[in-house]
Amino acid sequence: MKNYFIVSAVGKDRPGLVADVSEVIYEFGGNIEDSRMTQLRNYFSILILFSTERQGVIENLSQGFKRLRDEKAIDVFYSPITIEEAYRKAQESVNRFKISTSGVDHAGIVFKICRLLANKGINIENMETHCHPSAESGTPVFEMDMEIEVPSSISEMTLRDDLHLIANELVIDLVLKRVKKED
Repeated sequence: MKNYFIVSAVGKDRPGLVADVSEVIYEFGGNIEDSRMTQLRNYFSILILFSTERQGVIENLSQGFKRLRDEKAIDVFYSPITIEEAYRKAQESVNRFKISTSGVDHAGIVFKICRLLANKGINIENMETHCHPSAESGTPVFEMDMEIEVPSSISEMTLRDDLHLIANELVIDLVLKRVKKED
């Protein structure tokens, strides 16, 4: 029977960081099924779902990941999950959208937009943010891009209106674009 685990790891960016984490998983019979990995300024972040058919892996993983922390300065957190948690269940009908924002950086942009989406039962599938100095003035500009799943029961016009009210309050530009369904 397969056992499933979610692993998150963060360390200072350097060559070999992914190899170090994946080596521990491999040592204990792990097969990486899904992952997201990205550089975040001077750090590298890893999110992995892996499976293994070996039993008694938890104790060995703890030791392997402790070794990574002690020897390689990689912070690793992991959790066993059920097979049901490892695979997405069928959802109600959803429409997919992309949201792009841009504006002068200030606290609250992520929170207020994400809270609006959460209150409407809208799932964020993917999200990236960036802050960079404006070419003209050097003022910090914040950009956020996200992909969301909107239940079909939610009116696109209402969502659009609510997002634009928040964008006006935050003094940012916001674009909501429907993503066409794949055939």
